[in-house]
Amino acid sequence: MRLSSTKKSVGFLHTWLLLLGLLVLVGIAGCKDKSPSQPEPDFFQVVKVSANEVTLSTSEIKTDIPVKAVFEIAFSSAADTQQARNSIELIALNSDENVSLDYVFNDGGRQIEVRTQKDLDWNADYQLQITDEMQSAQGATFPGATYDFKTENGQIQLQSAIVNDKSLATNEVTRDVQYDQVQLEFTFSEELEGNYESYFNLSPTVSSNYQISNDGQTVTMTNTEPLDYYRHYTVEVSGDLSAANGFEFDGYKAKFQTGLNPNHKFPEISEQELLDKVQKETFDYFWEFGHPGSGLARERNTSGDVVTIGGSGFGLMAIVTGMHRGFVSRSEGVDRLQKIVNFLAQADRYHGVWPHWMNGDTGNTVPFSNQDDGADLVETAFLAQGLITVREYLDGSNTTESHLIADINSLLDSIEWDWFTRNDQDVLYWHWSPNHGWAMDMKIKGYNEALIVYILAASSKDYSITADVYHQGWASSGAIENGNTFYGYQLPVGYDYGGPLFFSHYSFLGLDPNGLSDRYANYWTQNRNHTLINRAHSVENPNNFVGYSADSWGLTASDEPGGYGVHEPTHDNGTITPTAALSSMPYTPEESKKAMRHFYYVLGDKLWGEYGFRDAFNPTRGWWADSYLAIDQGPIIVMIENYRSGLLWDLFMAAPEVQAGLNKLDFTTAKTLQQSYN
Repeated sequence: MRLSSTKKSVGFLHTWLLLLGLLVLVGIAGCKDKSPSQPEPDFFQVVKVSANEVTLSTSEIKTDIPVKAVFEIAFSSAADTQQARNSIELIALNSDENVSLDYVFNDGGRQIEVRTQKDLDWNADYQLQITDEMQSAQGATFPGATYDFKTENGQIQLQSAIVNDKSLATNEVTRDVQYDQVQLEFTFSEELEGNYESYFNLSPTVSSNYQISNDGQTVTMTNTEPLDYYRHYTVEVSGDLSAANGFEFDGYKAKFQTGLNPNHKFPEISEQELLDKVQKETFDYFWEFGHPGSGLARERNTSGDVVTIGGSGFGLMAIVTGMHRGFVSRSEGVDRLQKIVNFLAQADRYHGVWPHWMNGDTGNTVPFSNQDDGADLVETAFLAQGLITVREYLDGSNTTESHLIADINSLLDSIEWDWFTRNDQDVLYWHWSPNHGWAMDMKIKGYNEALIVYILAASSKDYSITADVYHQGWASSGAIENGNTFYGYQLPVGYDYGGPLFFSHYSFLGLDPNGLSDRYANYWTQNRNHTLINRAHSVENPNNFVGYSADSWGLTASDEPGGYGVHEPTHDNGTITPTAALSSMPYTPEESKKAMRHFYYVLGDKLWGEYGFRDAFNPTRGWWADSYLAIDQGPIIVMIENYRSGLLWDLFMAAPEVQAGLNKLDFTTAKTLQQSYN
């Protein structure tokens, strides 16, 4: 038993010594792994590869890489910088050539910035290679990777675009291009491919010839037919244009405007024939286009049944002119005038005052605005001016005409002018509504188109105003006086530069300013100088608008591009209105007749139409109205007649109540000029 116990002890000791030996061996091996002279290789891989901000991929070909791209390679740990220079390559696949590179190491070698020593080729295939010889700074290996990409295509640069030696800018309109000789020249940075013509377009379309320079870089377009004058053209080079080397083009668009075609558009006729023609065609607006139900003037050529009271007052004077000139017979004219007067007698009135607009069939008020749905004293005054003129033209010894005279007097005598002082204030009010009362709250104060209102209000037999209403209301106790000089002309009253020219027209279709004066102004001087200031502004043309000249002028209220506006030297958008110059003919006969000839002969193919001169045009915008307005057509025929014969002035001024009204307001009427009566 002792022997067995001894054997067990020896076996246990042997096992223990064996285990101890193994532990020593493991410890020695562990100490060897931690030795700084023999490090273990780390984990080494690519985190990201990018060209500029585009991430490259080993499984996808990236496109549109810039030819000046900078490549950035991020590793999980620091790279062996020397090995990186040998292992990172850029191959041009089309030629299988290596691209020369420069290397910049950042972040302790974890980031490598790779730059090409020259720009890459356009629209070319490349491969960025990181070979399997790459290793980390600690000696870790890398399996290798490739990144395919294609560079962006080259861009054709438009080096110059010229029209008739003027640069074509993309952000503004090149103006005053000769309409019948247009040469467009485009110079590009690259030779264009052979089929280039279809990529060049001029709109509106113009027949053109094309030429290309020997180097294939300059294209010249030359018109083979005249272009339209004062018209905007758009020239466009398509983005589909390509170069012989495959470069692409971003496209180009610019605008230019042709200058004036000074050739006459109509055969020349004598001055008297032209005056007759202008008057006759303008007369037709009121005669042929007069509302069939009432005979009154429609507001404009697109107004349907809406007629205008003020414009109809001008139309009455136009009919008198037409009868005087033989455009219609006297009996035809009297019949039309009776029809109009009969309609006015049954139409809506408010204290004897008509609304601005009404329905030409029913006589019911058509609101001019939300609260302007009742009486309009200014429009009524223009109508009354026309009615007085008609009455003075008629022959009281003729039974038919004497009845018409009586009807007219009945209408005139029932206008309650003084009621519009609004409880005896020293001013007249423009509007009153049965629905809104005095909500418009617009006092009639000078200086503007409404002088005639106060003269007629003072002339009324039963509803007259006092002189104080005129002097304190209209004249604001003298505050309407101006006295300043503009463009060399002194302006007695009114706004600086005079305002729109209708100020010198509407009240003076019947009211003769020749020798007319009061304590504030000589109205011939006022109207003539107002006109000359307006014209001088167009001649000087401080805003550089197209089409302004000594023969093309006239700023007043009219249609304009996009709507209707009031135009004057201080509010000028390039819109010229024929009525402004033509209706000023009594004040500036030579200047106005030159404008008439220019509008007819030079611009007539665009400006002349069914009822004479269309309302307005804006050459800068290449815009021509297709409209006619009663309040613009009326003054043309009437004021031309006042220039030719003084007819309407003489008739209106002969009315006894007009003279009484002028005397009441302390006007003097010492006429100094004689009319030619031709």
